[in-house]
This record gives sequence, structure tokens and C-alpha cells, in this order.
Amino acid sequence: MQKSSLTDLTDQLLTAARGASSGRSAQTVHGGHTKTLRQTVIALVAGQRLDEHENPGEATVHVLHGLVRLATDTASCDGTGGDLLLVPDARHSLEALQDSVVLLTVAKKM
Repeated sequence: MQKSSLTDLTDQLLTAARGASSGRSAQTVHGGHTKTLRQTVIALVAGQRLDEHENPGEATVHVLHGLVRLATDTASCDGTGGDLLLVPDARHSLEALQDSVVLLTVAKKM
């Protein structure tokens, strides 16, 4: 068994994002491109976004810190610390309305 502290990782990635020219930082904590399930912690400073992209499979965004907006062409949903957002099966984007950290979980389509 393995154990990871998402609290510690949140602090580390947010510090890295604040110092990065891109305003973001990320680390995969489980799985990867060769696995069906992938979990990645992503830190974004306020105003940064993951531009509109396709959904590679079923996905959720668990907001660990801050305030984010998940949006499609026709709808949006804001999430704050503790919220779990279901990623729609449509092109979407994710924007940090405040300095934020999320846990993105994706189960790729087979």
C-alpha cells in the first residue's frame, strides 16, 4: 500500500505554480498515459486556465483549494474546496478564479 498527502502536495504545487511563468504546476499521483485510470493534481494561479479540450473519458474534478469554473459552450459550474465536479462529455475548459488546486481523475475510454 502507498499513502500520499494531498494537503502537502497542494501546498508544494501551488508554490511552484506561483513561481512558474505559465502559472501552473501538476503532478500525476496515480496511473498515467498507459493506464485506464489517471489522477493528476493540478495547481493554477488565479486567471490561468486549461483551454477548451475534448474529454478523453469519464472524468471528475475534485477541488482541493480555491475556486474554479468548469465550462462548456453552453453551461458552466463553479466549484470551491471540497466540491466534486463531473466533467461533461463535451469540449470544456477549467479556469482558476482564485489560486486553486484540483484533483483531476480520468478513466480513459477503451
